[in-house]
Amino acid sequence: MMAGDSDRVWVDSMPDAYDRWLVPAVFHPFAVDLAGRVPAHAPDRVLELAAGTGVLTNEILAARPTAEVTATDLNPAMVDVGRRRAPGARWREANALDLAFDAAEFDVVACQFGVMFFPDKAAALAEARRVLAPQGVILMSTWGDLADHDFQAALVAGLERAFPDDPPSFMSSVPHGYADPNVIAADLRAGGLDCVEIETVTLEGRAPSAADLAMGYCNGTPVRAEIEARGDLATTTAVVASVMEERLGSGQVTGRMAALVIEARATAERTR
Repeated sequence: MMAGDSDRVWVDSMPDAYDRWLVPAVFHPFAVDLAGRVPAHAPDRVLELAAGTGVLTNEILAARPTAEVTATDLNPAMVDVGRRRAPGARWREANALDLAFDAAEFDVVACQFGVMFFPDKAAALAEARRVLAPQGVILMSTWGDLADHDFQAALVAGLERAFPDDPPSFMSSVPHGYADPNVIAADLRAGGLDCVEIETVTLEGRAPSAADLAMGYCNGTPVRAEIEARGDLATTTAVVASVMEERLGSGQVTGRMAALVIEARATAERTR
């Protein structure tokens, strides 16, 4: 499969591993931040794209309890977990490139760390633009540079030790492959959106151990497919855990995590 196909597939036990080991440490802090920006726009209807297992969904429901929240994800396995984790939302399987919603149906479109997975980002943003109400806003986030994320940089170092001749490239090419504000702004314009702000937000992640993080990344993300194509998953996870502990320390670990948080509005004239 090409990037954008296999990198977007989450199967078997991956969503549960992701939700158990990565969501609390890595994704929840940013979900609190992004959801906290929603009430300022007083939305009645919120659409979430690439909602995963519902960490942002729950925070939006808490921050704006009067809003109707529709949470979507491309992957049925994620939607199944999300329905259980965030039952207050209406859950739907949905492709961000072809949303089965009416024009101008939502006041806010939110997307946490999902835009990097869209194979045609401008087209996905144009779809988000289409379903936005005239005064609607898009709030989304993408990871910053790999060097500014202590946990994920340590993961990459562990994968390089495990596979020195052919290390998995997913983490650098996809999660951290969309970190240029100029590229993001250009994609927003191509999608019919005006970029209001691109803010760098740096938060601290906390995990019970480096081994927990290694389990989450190696078993609960598309890194797993890259590992299994090269060697044994359990052996590799142990190597990665060892390197992550060398870099992050033993026992409870903390790490700096930087993301770009983007706010955009529809341009005055539709481009579609």
